Amino acid sequence: MSDDPIVQRFAALGTATVSDALDKHVRPGSLLGLAPLTDGQHMAGRAYTVRYVSAQTPAGTVGDYIDQVQPGQVVVLDNDARVDCTVWGDILTAVAHHRGIAGTVIEGVCRDTHRALSLGYPIYSHGRFMRTGKDRVEVAEEQGPVTIGGVTVRPGDILLGDSDGVVVIPQDIEEDILETAETIHRREESILEAALNGATIAEARARFGYHNLQRAEG
Repeated sequence: MSDDPIVQRFAALGTATVSDALDKHVRPGSLLGLAPLTDGQHMAGRAYTVRYVSAQTPAGTVGDYIDQVQPGQVVVLDNDARVDCTVWGDILTAVAHHRGIAGTVIEGVCRDTHRALSLGYPIYSHGRFMRTGKDRVEVAEEQGPVTIGGVTVRPGDILLGDSDGVVVIPQDIEEDILETAETIHRREESILEAALNGATIAEARARFGYHNLQRAEG
């Protein structure tokens, strides 16, 4: 777990709650099409980004960036949504888990999933495919902006993942998103408590403003 207090507070929330908070602030952040490798995954950390392009002539490498990623960070790989070759597999999973990296998010696919499943290492991607990316893609840039699930992710942005998928919280507005998300969480807990203690859903929702929780103001 990251020792960053903002990350720790986000880690206590669900992606659905944070997605609602992003809606309220009219900021994109829900990463479309990315799914967890398995149910029960949970991940929170700041982004370390890597962007891939098709291999040139002569071909470059898929990169040794993992040596630069710090414990608690999330590896964010933009492989241009390619599903014909992978940019994450067995060795990277084992090293990342050993070093305390929080998880991996891929605009593309992964392989050697048995290792991640056995270690409980969180991976979010567009699926699985066994063919290597070596000599098919190469690293174009590290620690620059990338596009994941239709959303721009920048180094230092917070990534939160659970069984529903992944959201990204832009660093420039993270404290506002956090405050809103925590308020939404408290109100939804109050709605649930009221409903379980005899109120109708309509009454409980009206009492705590359920239908306006995610609605942008103004």
